Amino acid sequence: MKILVLAPHPFFQDRGTPIALKMLLETLSVEGHELTVMVYPEGENISIPGCRFLRVKRPPLVKNIKPGFSLKKIACDIVMFQMAGRLLKHERFDLIHAGEEAVFLARYFSKKMNIPYVYDMDSSLPQQLCEKMGFLSPLLSFFQKFEKNAVTDSTGVLAVCKHLEKLARSYDGSKLIQRLEDVTLLSSDIPEEKRKKTKLGLKRNTIHIMYVGNLESYQGIDLLLESFSLSYLEKEETRLVIIGGAKSDIAKYKRKAKDLGIADGVIFTGPKPVEDLNCYLAQADILVSPRTKGYNTPMKIYSYMDSGKPVLATRLETHTQVLDNSTAMLVDAVDTEMAAGITRLVRDAELRNELAANARQRVAEEYNREAFNLKLISFYKRVEQEIAPK
Repeated sequence: MKILVLAPHPFFQDRGTPIALKMLLETLSVEGHELTVMVYPEGENISIPGCRFLRVKRPPLVKNIKPGFSLKKIACDIVMFQMAGRLLKHERFDLIHAGEEAVFLARYFSKKMNIPYVYDMDSSLPQQLCEKMGFLSPLLSFFQKFEKNAVTDSTGVLAVCKHLEKLARSYDGSKLIQRLEDVTLLSSDIPEEKRKKTKLGLKRNTIHIMYVGNLESYQGIDLLLESFSLSYLEKEETRLVIIGGAKSDIAKYKRKAKDLGIADGVIFTGPKPVEDLNCYLAQADILVSPRTKGYNTPMKIYSYMDSGKPVLATRLETHTQVLDNSTAMLVDAVDTEMAAGITRLVRDAELRNELAANARQRVAEEYNREAFNLKLISFYKRVEQEIAPK
């Protein structure tokens, strides 16, 4: 099929959504589909066989576009809408594959030009919007009507997690819906040269608790630091290693660590390349995901589970739709509960090993690239059947 992919985000960047898009494009191109991919003006230029990349023109004063709803994204989406409209007037496509809010553009073009579309449901836009701007919460049901229409009018939906699959089915149970989770990003081998290059210089005979990711508020870094301050006082041979974050966020959390009296116990490394993720996870003893908001499972969770290290995470749907008590230490999103979880894992090496082994086995069975490819290919074969002339 000839497919127009509308991807309303910077591409390529070493983070969840662009990484997932890259995997999707690689799989579809190998299957012989001809892909035209429209992305934001920011990101690294990469080449994927069978893919033509088109960058929308940068709107005035728009730069450093971050994940989540923003006026910058709206500005880029308007330009994407105009550019896609011009393209579709001159070129015929069999299908539009639309991610995130671009589904509303796809729905418009579908009705106007009779082009079917697939909704790549990476998040619930109404939930995301109302979480970020609480004053909009009374309008949640109103926004959900638009989301429901996007699902109902689509040829099919790719949902990135159980929560979104369930939500899509609640909108239209007869629709073609496939859950397509993210996968581990870890490679099987770490070259010795890379292992040496990525050494963080961590102390021996110390338990290192590691967080990897951005430092946005929903990630729960405040909760993590507050929890660590309680456990650190009890067992000072622990260190908290935080990988990732913008300079301003790192500065903010360094101040917080100092105020909590744990500045000597927290190491901020700044961002590291995703391709070196296994090198950094290998240096940890415990991996932590302290999220306090959201429903989507963080992409890093699959790599955490594949690392051979135990995972500590908040007992929220964002985690529990993948993790359970056999594969992770799940705790309530409260500082005392998380501190107790940290302390228990620090003291119990046998439990650490058991959770790590169970999690790695789960990834091998369910969350690997082969499983991702099989689900995506199967879904697209059914899409082709749906849109084939009767």
